[in-house]
Amino acid sequence: MTLIARLRRASLWRLLALLLLPLLAVVTGVELWMTRHDALEAANAAYDRSLLGALKSIDANISTASGGLSAELPYSMLEFFELTASGNVYFRVASSDGLVELGNADLPLPPGPLTPGVPRFYDATYFGESVRLAAYRRAVEGAAPGTDASSVLVQVAESTRSRQEFTRRFVRRAALRDTLVLALMVLGTAATLAVALRPLARLAREVQARSPDDMTPMADTDLPADIRPLVAAANQQMARTQDLVAQQRQFLDDASHQLRTHLTTLQMQIDYARREADATQVQHTLEAIGGEVARATRSTQQLLALGRSDTAAVELAPFDLAALLRAVALELLPRARARQIDFGIHTPTPEFMAVGDSGLLREALTNLAANAIAYTLEHGTVTVSAAGDGLGWSLSVEDNGPGLPANERDALGQRYRRGSQAAAGGSGLGLAIARSIAERHRGGLRLEERAGGPGLLAILWWPRG
Repeated sequence: MTLIARLRRASLWRLLALLLLPLLAVVTGVELWMTRHDALEAANAAYDRSLLGALKSIDANISTASGGLSAELPYSMLEFFELTASGNVYFRVASSDGLVELGNADLPLPPGPLTPGVPRFYDATYFGESVRLAAYRRAVEGAAPGTDASSVLVQVAESTRSRQEFTRRFVRRAALRDTLVLALMVLGTAATLAVALRPLARLAREVQARSPDDMTPMADTDLPADIRPLVAAANQQMARTQDLVAQQRQFLDDASHQLRTHLTTLQMQIDYARREADATQVQHTLEAIGGEVARATRSTQQLLALGRSDTAAVELAPFDLAALLRAVALELLPRARARQIDFGIHTPTPEFMAVGDSGLLREALTNLAANAIAYTLEHGTVTVSAAGDGLGWSLSVEDNGPGLPANERDALGQRYRRGSQAAAGGSGLGLAIARSIAERHRGGLRLEERAGGPGLLAILWWPRG
């Protein structure tokens, strides 16, 4: 299992520990490094001012009034400087001709030449000890004739132990402060996360306490705004599940109703055939049983088709509407010829492309055309056509049968609802199947009066996109 997969499956507390804590540790480390850098710069600035003060004090006591170079060292100032520096203090005064040398003659020289009148600070090592030095060179006025003492070099040095100790103390305090802040941030984040997860825990307890058939929506009035979309999605899913359960119950009710009727009729006919001694009557009874079995088979097929239309996933894909019409015509042509019905198709072009679930739409068109053939008188006409525009597509079935009154057209399409002109033996599911498939395509089914005479026009339409 990869690290990303483990993180996705980890709890929020573990994610907090795996992601937030290392990030906070890195941020704290960077902050401590910056604190140490700033502390060192601050210490150098403060201590360098002391070095500069000592340097200027020595320079102020250098004199050439006697014709040579003399220096009266401010020992009290040096002693005070040594105390404030908390370490070893060194100095050096030297003329450019080398004749005058006071203090620690072996102090490290500054890197590169000095600009007269400009002090320079630098770090070096003196007898194995890290020291900080200040150097200053100035011209000597009034030097004795015949001497080459044109300038004098003044150096003051101190060990860096006090600076380092100051930096360490500063960093330790900063580390203690940052650790405390880090702990408070972790505790605050944990407390915030616990408070934020409390509504989810309450929702979990509420769902667990529900009965299996309780699909009532969960209330989101007392929930944070970030959790309300989750509750809305859960409520939407429960509504879908409730609709699916209702459809399944409806299907079971429909199946039990239809099959019970057919089975009862078959049982009565079988019982009659057993009691009947006349072979002719038995033969008639067997023919009736065969017809009832055919009707039961048709009802079962329609029930299965209705179940598919209600629950099957709609797979949208481009398909040829003209080819679909030809396939339905070939399937129903024997039934139409048996009743001497003129059965034809019409498409704008030999190849007419549309987007939809071709399997479900074929089922819907087959039911519409089969109904038209069943209710159209002999020698009648049934025409199946397709059309489309920028808004969508449609499938139409037109017949010149007896038609339907306006009040019945609006009610048809519901399960087991049959018109007053319906023949015996029908199930009343054909239009319901077509309507369900149309609605699954975000469309609908319209039943209209045929223009130009008696008959019925059934239009199944669905939009693009």
